[in-house]
Amino acid sequence: VIAPDGSRNGTQYDAWGKAVRTTQGGLTRSMEYDAAGRVIRLASENGSHTTFRYDVLDRLIQETGFDGRTQRYHHDLTGKLIRSEDEGLVTHWHYDEADRLTHRTVKGETAERWQYDERGWLTDISHISEGHRVAVHYRYDEKGRLTGERQTVHHPQTEALLWQHETRHAYNAQGLANRC
Repeated sequence: VIAPDGSRNGTQYDAWGKAVRTTQGGLTRSMEYDAAGRVIRLASENGSHTTFRYDVLDRLIQETGFDGRTQRYHHDLTGKLIRSEDEGLVTHWHYDEADRLTHRTVKGETAERWQYDERGWLTDISHISEGHRVAVHYRYDEKGRLTGERQTVHHPQTEALLWQHETRHAYNAQGLANRC
């Protein structure tokens, strides 16, 4: 396709139907795949590239980015991500008995937390940002539809509420979302 400015836009595919080169606005991005069809190299429009490595179970185990930084990923026997390393910064991922993500730790400190109700629905996500506890709280109706989201920021020492924003969701008799 030739754009009005004369540049060429389009995508080239290999024999297996995978995109190997995409050009848009005169800039080209390319992808390389391994024999299993997984992306192993992504070259950006400026020529820099990211490489990917996988284990025998098709799980991503290493990514070296455009900036040269390498991230490594470790999984348990069931395939859950349990540890990631980014240039020496180690993150551990923790799960409950139902295999739901409960929290992640960085340098041994809890960085993010997920909480669920008795039905297994996500009710809270929280993390620390610039010393403040930032959270999003979710509410659902009896059918499991999201009815509310409340975002909060609390003071790091006093836990005083510094800011909040609430969004409500409602549904009509047909179950379609209404604007609130």
